[in-house]
Amino acid sequence: MSLSQAKADRRRFALPAGVSWSNYALVGIFVALVVIFCLTVPHFATWANFANVLQRNSIIGIVACGMLLMIILGGFDLSVGAVGAASSVVAAALIVHVSMPFGIVAALALGMGVGVINGFFIAKIGINPFVTTLATQVLVTGIMFVGTAAQPVYGVPESFTWLGLGRIGPIPVPTIIFAAVAILTWAILKFTTFGHHIYIVGGNKLAARLAGINVDRVTILTYGLGGLFAGIAGVVLLGQTNIGQPASAADWPLTAIAAVVVGGVPLSGGVGKVGGAVLGTLLLGVIANALNLLGVSPFWQPAVTGAVILVAVGIDSYQRRRLERR
Repeated sequence: MSLSQAKADRRRFALPAGVSWSNYALVGIFVALVVIFCLTVPHFATWANFANVLQRNSIIGIVACGMLLMIILGGFDLSVGAVGAASSVVAAALIVHVSMPFGIVAALALGMGVGVINGFFIAKIGINPFVTTLATQVLVTGIMFVGTAAQPVYGVPESFTWLGLGRIGPIPVPTIIFAAVAILTWAILKFTTFGHHIYIVGGNKLAARLAGINVDRVTILTYGLGGLFAGIAGVVLLGQTNIGQPASAADWPLTAIAAVVVGGVPLSGGVGKVGGAVLGTLLLGVIANALNLLGVSPFWQPAVTGAVILVAVGIDSYQRRRLERR
């Protein structure tokens, strides 16, 4: 084969400009796993099971959308679990003693408020996101345990479970909420000036300041959105359990970060798409579901999930390094 023919073949099979094989690596892994599980795992390939996967993982997906924004900004939030638990407890208490709408609004306001406080300390005081959000997580958890004496809040009306367990047609309600949050996140990043500023600040904070972007405001608003999404997830959690449980949601921060990272979003900031976070959430959820159906010990499940994270992130990092060398 001549050199000119080889170049022509490479052009023929090349991807469009701006697109790389790394964009499809996670999709390929996800599709391959679903096909394998459908063929090998009993009762996996049923709509009842798929709906169960969607319902169970929608909460983490909502949290992951907020975490995506903060990771693109160059940070993250370890307090989303505490915020989600506190939102569910506050919602439960106010629904029982005041009204359902007031309880929901108060829970969402609490989530956004804690997020704004995180953003303020990070942007205005200059505290590292890890230290800030870890401290907030401990503070919110402590206040919540003192306020409830570490006891669950009961008495939420049975009708409220529609929000967490109900369906519209064949689609679980939490999945519809997750989809709405994902679409909102996509629209913010795609069409708004604020979304573009998140990318710019995450890519180079100094350059963003020199370009006239109010970095502090972008940071505070981004963490406020992350807290709001955690509050939404907390309300949906209350809809699934019907109990305001102070000890719940402890694994949300690391699971949400894992979903975003598995989705091909680097922790360095400045890069990321909501589709990656959604697909990462579903990938981890499908794996956990298959392991449950196979009767694998719960002690092995985190190990398998960790291996999948390493493989997915390793493939993506390898592809990125190859592109950088070209």
